[in-house]
Amino acid sequence: MNQRKGMARIIAATGYSYKGFKAAWKHEEAFRQEVILLLVMAPLAFWIGDSFTEQVILLASVVLVVIVELLNSAIEAITDRVSTDYHKLSGRAKDMGSAAVFLALFLMILVWGIKLYQLLV
Repeated sequence: MNQRKGMARIIAATGYSYKGFKAAWKHEEAFRQEVILLLVMAPLAFWIGDSFTEQVILLASVVLVVIVELLNSAIEAITDRVSTDYHKLSGRAKDMGSAAVFLALFLMILVWGIKLYQLLV
């Protein structure tokens, strides 16, 4: 077994990550939508955040959505790799992944909603 170490491992991991981003962009509409959301909201986070901490929290809430979407897409891909036939465990795994994305989106809306409320009051 060829175990890469040091810088070679980091370079290989970067390549795998690139392939993951590329696959998600090509095959997952939700991922594309959330990346576009990130690209729009990132500058807004720096504009409306009153401190570095607020800016980081606003930005992190959007990045978290993208991270969870990648994990959900990975769960869906591996589940479909095993079988595209319906199975209750496969359905459960996909539903749990979807619930995780829902919670990440809820958190983002909550964080941004609180900040926007503060700006308006």
